[in-house]
Amino acid sequence: MTKKRTTLTYDLKKGREVVYRGTTNDPERREREHRDAGLDFDRLLPTSRRMTPQGAKDREAENLERYRRNHGGRNPRYNKDSDG
Repeated sequence: MTKKRTTLTYDLKKGREVVYRGTTNDPERREREHRDAGLDFDRLLPTSRRMTPQGAKDREAENLERYRRNHGGRNPRYNKDSDG
């Protein structure tokens, strides 16, 4: 049986800066949740096609690792821990 591809990865951006990296199965809902939480960003930008939830979590971890390599070991502003 094939697993459902329901989840994608995304970035929250403020101008050209990535301020958060995450996964969701409902980008519109997730954007509202981030805005309701008071996060300061301009847009939610999908960064993958839909994939399995585990595939999306793995991709998110890879994206965060790449971000840290390019930003002195720091996460995006709103990511709290190393796996998102």
